[in-house]
Amino acid sequence: MEYLFTERAHLMCPGMCFGIALKVKAEFDKIKVRRAFNTLAGAHPFLKAFLGFEEETNNYFYDITDGSSIEIIFNENELSGIEASEIISEFERMTEYDWDLVAEGMLKVSVWKMGRYTCFLMVFHHLLADGRGALNLAAELANLYADRIMPPDAPEKLISSVNDLPKDSKMSLINRMMIDRGNRDWALERRKPISYDEYHEFADKFVQENKVRHLMKRIDKDELSRTSNACRDIGITINDFLLAKMFIDEGTDKIIIASDIRDKLDFYVPGSLGNFSSAFSVTVRKKARDPFVLAKEVHKAVQKILEKSSDLFLSLQCYANLTPSLLDASFMAAKDGFKSRAASYVGKSVFGFGSPDGYCLTNLGKIECSSISAAFFIPPASPAIKKTKGVLTVNGKMMICTSQR
Repeated sequence: MEYLFTERAHLMCPGMCFGIALKVKAEFDKIKVRRAFNTLAGAHPFLKAFLGFEEETNNYFYDITDGSSIEIIFNENELSGIEASEIISEFERMTEYDWDLVAEGMLKVSVWKMGRYTCFLMVFHHLLADGRGALNLAAELANLYADRIMPPDAPEKLISSVNDLPKDSKMSLINRMMIDRGNRDWALERRKPISYDEYHEFADKFVQENKVRHLMKRIDKDELSRTSNACRDIGITINDFLLAKMFIDEGTDKIIIASDIRDKLDFYVPGSLGNFSSAFSVTVRKKARDPFVLAKEVHKAVQKILEKSSDLFLSLQCYANLTPSLLDASFMAAKDGFKSRAASYVGKSVFGFGSPDGYCLTNLGKIECSSISAAFFIPPASPAIKKTKGVLTVNGKMMICTSQR
């Protein structure tokens, strides 16, 4: 049985759904679609899971059933292309309420005919996967549906204790003091843990009252090639450039980004779902209007964090060291839905839930997949973030989707 550990940070936090839309090189066939997702569920146990709870231990777990828990929606209308407005509209419809994970699965899929191709919108709850894991699953779907390439079995093995994190990733003294203060004050309050039902009722109202809009932008191959070559010439990455552009466009000096940590965990099973990424803030105070000039400073700041395990794993260490019931209560307390000074402190000071004024860029990177004609990534809209840019490059074509409160 796999219990939620660091994943618990994504449990009682609304807006933790994201999407991957992909145009697959195979004709629309309802029976074939259902068969493909049943096959994927056979390879990935979490695609058969609902949320379970052990009251005696206050532990949540992935309650894996015998059959697929994926919800599939077939649309009668045909789409003109991957940039059709109906895809974003469908994502907003599917995420206009807080999913009840006790009764609903963690993956919902909407399917359209798109000429000789098939369009899939895969909407994930963050408990199912991080962005990179979701992209891998989308590629498996495309290869299976178009070319009958079977997905490999990928048994789930998650981070289960703080001992699973690298030994050199322990928090600094100041960060440890903040977490210890929250845990100590929470213990003194002796609050009854928030139940999932209490959270779900509050979160459902929050999601409906705090709408998120989405904007799409396509970067053509020539522009992407020119930018990539310019980045390579000065020793930076395309992600450094995108961050620099966001610093300039938004007038901010801090942006949250995600980093894949799969290669730093010895027990990771290739292809498995769950969360294997860490988030950290990049701060650049230098003022420059030229994105290539600023990107050099961004590159230095990012590399400095990546080279220091305690900075790279800071968010996961916070999740791992907070009392679980305190972690559960932090969002509601920060939004005045639960009275607790300790949980309010953690929700506001540690996670930034007090007001959505942060910025985030999540780049899933680039893949080559002969079964996919086009694809894009719709990033999650955390209640701590004002604007998130989601970037995905498939077969040399980059698309950027912005989620904004």
